[in-house]
Amino acid sequence: FSFRKGKTPRRPPPKKPSSNQKDPVGVYCRVRPLGGEDEECCIEVISSTTIQLHAPEGFKTNRNGEYKETQCSFKKVFGVSVSQRELFEYVAKPLVDDLIHGKNGLLFTYGVTGSGKTFTMTGSPGQGGLLPRSLDMIFNTIGPYQAKRYVFKTDDKNGMDVQSEVDALLERQRRENNLPAPKATPSRQKLDPEIADMIKPEEAYKADGMDEDSSYSIFVSYIEIYNNYIYDLLEENQEDAIKPKPPQSKILREDQNHNMYVSGCMEVEVKSAEEAFQVFWRGQKKRKIANTRLNRESSRSHSVFIIKLAQAPLDADGDNILQDKSQVNVSQLCLVDLAGSERTGRTGAEGTRIREAGNINQSLLTLRTCIEILRENQMCGTNKMVPYRDSKVTHLFKNYFDGEGKVKMVVCVNPKADDYEETLLVMRFAEMTQEVEIARPVDRPICGFTPGRRNRNQRGGPVDRDVPSVITHLVHSLPPLPSSELTDPHDDITLPRLIETLQSRHRIRQMMIEEYNKAANMMKSMLQELDSNLISKDNFIHEQNGKLFEKDKVIQTNKAEIERLEKKTKMQEHKIDILQKTTKIYEDDKRSLRQELETREQRLHRELSEKRRMEQRMHGVVSDTQHKWEKECERRVNAMQLEMQNKLWVKDEKLKQLKAIVTESKTPEERLPAKRSASPSPVPVCFDETATPVRPLHRRSRSAGGEKWVDHKPASSLDLGTVLQPVIPNAIQVSAPSEKALSKCDRYVLTHQEVASDGEIQTKLIKGEVIKTRGGGQAVQFTDIETLKQELTTVSSRKRKSSEGTPASGDRTDGAWTDVETRCSVAVEMRAGSNMGPGFEHHGITKRRKP
Repeated sequence: FSFRKGKTPRRPPPKKPSSNQKDPVGVYCRVRPLGGEDEECCIEVISSTTIQLHAPEGFKTNRNGEYKETQCSFKKVFGVSVSQRELFEYVAKPLVDDLIHGKNGLLFTYGVTGSGKTFTMTGSPGQGGLLPRSLDMIFNTIGPYQAKRYVFKTDDKNGMDVQSEVDALLERQRRENNLPAPKATPSRQKLDPEIADMIKPEEAYKADGMDEDSSYSIFVSYIEIYNNYIYDLLEENQEDAIKPKPPQSKILREDQNHNMYVSGCMEVEVKSAEEAFQVFWRGQKKRKIANTRLNRESSRSHSVFIIKLAQAPLDADGDNILQDKSQVNVSQLCLVDLAGSERTGRTGAEGTRIREAGNINQSLLTLRTCIEILRENQMCGTNKMVPYRDSKVTHLFKNYFDGEGKVKMVVCVNPKADDYEETLLVMRFAEMTQEVEIARPVDRPICGFTPGRRNRNQRGGPVDRDVPSVITHLVHSLPPLPSSELTDPHDDITLPRLIETLQSRHRIRQMMIEEYNKAANMMKSMLQELDSNLISKDNFIHEQNGKLFEKDKVIQTNKAEIERLEKKTKMQEHKIDILQKTTKIYEDDKRSLRQELETREQRLHRELSEKRRMEQRMHGVVSDTQHKWEKECERRVNAMQLEMQNKLWVKDEKLKQLKAIVTESKTPEERLPAKRSASPSPVPVCFDETATPVRPLHRRSRSAGGEKWVDHKPASSLDLGTVLQPVIPNAIQVSAPSEKALSKCDRYVLTHQEVASDGEIQTKLIKGEVIKTRGGGQAVQFTDIETLKQELTTVSSRKRKSSEGTPASGDRTDGAWTDVETRCSVAVEMRAGSNMGPGFEHHGITKRRKP
């Protein structure tokens, strides 16, 4: 048991008395007629207990393309020609007999929507269904033995109290006074014309063997289960035209006997079948129905009509009901009309109808699940928990499946081919339900009073009179003797009075003698009759003794046969044990071999996965190695190119120096023409020691604006000695950032140095914006990265021209790098066209931006 926190744990329910015998669930099948002659039929009744389903076109299941045929067996099959009366006699009449004798019963209709479930339960004018016929049989049986209204009274806890006739009379008067004048009691109302013919079946039924020394009363209630909520269809709500009040859902509770009931449900006491069916019809009009493609009046809820019979014995005198609640016996019959299972694709349901169909299918699925688990527990010996609480339908009728009464089901089917698939599922569920067995309830105990108490005071005639009581009455009616004293000789009154009194006493004495003689004669006749009865009984006893002797012989013969069969049974059981042991050995071997096979399969699977993983790893290693070598080759090629460029640069420097020496050795007059003849461009000014170099215009950076900067240069930064250096105006230079410096500035720049792949030092300027935080501090949001890198510009090696002006051997002929002036002009163009940020002045430096 699982205990909930903060609540007292429930005590386990006491074991209810039940017999060892079990009865299977009675499942019956009813086939409704086709709606039209042109419709295809898929069901054929082949016997009184078997039907056959023919799959229509589109349901070919065999490999050969043949149609599959399915046979289903039931306790009884009712064809299209079976009347409502025959169905009632076979299905519902035994349940009504059990109800009269104090036993519970459950009958529900099950099937696809449009299969005739409501017609089977309720019927139509002139063709009353199971419900009106059951009511008629009940009141035909208990009609003369009903108690007066309000003698039996419900206690709102699924129990019944007994009131005295005086209290019942007062309550009747009080309720009649509270009723409005136009409204009469339900029994006095005229029946609805729609239901007038339903409660008049062709033949009146009556149960046999009822207890005539008891009083009875019938209570009915009507509920529906809609979207897994319980609503009372007999509850009278105050109608409000402006703002109607929705009905309140009811809850399920458990009484002291651990039976489930609907708390707060209205139970109406009825005294006739007409009144009971009138109450049912009043609730039927409130039931949820809707129009779908498959059914014009499709039930959208499960309806439950409960007939409760209260029975109490009479007292020892046979005049009044025994005022003892423990002697009251309550039995009930539940008639359930389940909503039909449906597919939203076929019914065309939308919105609310989809939700209703989902709840209907879910509750029916829960019912199937409970039946499956009950069947598995009974057939396999398991002890699985049955999920009754998953649905209100199964939770309400949990006690019936636990052995509180008989359970019967009428499976209604529509033979048209469009419903074949749904009908097949219904048939499978019905066949599975037949295998569930319900414990047979025990008979209720009978009160120990002498039978015939009710008719004791109603008998008449001289033979049935109580003779001693008559004689006693005559003795008490004797007139007293008057005074016989004579004081006056002329007294004429005393003697006549005495004579009259003596004459009357003599007449009474004669009557007493006659009564005595009658009593003696009656006693003599009774004794003679008793003697004759004893003689006849002796003869009957002799005859019965002879029959008993013959029966004893048959019993002895049967006992010998039973002993022989028991010996044979023991031998067969011994063989079965040997076979079971052999089977167990084979099963163990099979299980071990299967485990070994599974182990080997797992090992093989693991080895394959390892091999696949190793292949992937080797592919990754090969790709990484290939990528690494490609990078290494690229690095070596770059290094070789850089080395060659450095060599060419050294040669160019030597040539430049040589040219300078040659130029200086000439006179000024000789230098000027040569200088002019070299090139008309102003670029040679760069090589004149006396000339001022020209600074080209450059783009200014965003940091040169009005913002104030924090220039963060760590102490570990190296001085590269380059010509161009980052210049940030209006900046505060710090070696470590501080809150004070950040609070005064709008922008932030960090100088970071690292070694590049070619061995050169690369400088990165990481820029950001200083923003204020909610806590009053400052934070830096980085927005840009500038990369500054120093590179050596290399050119192809050239040999100087000879003094004669002819190129030496091995010199290039393309003219791209002929002299120093050309190289200077190229350097100036590279500097002028480089994308340098504002605020930076540098030569031979490239800039790389990163987001």
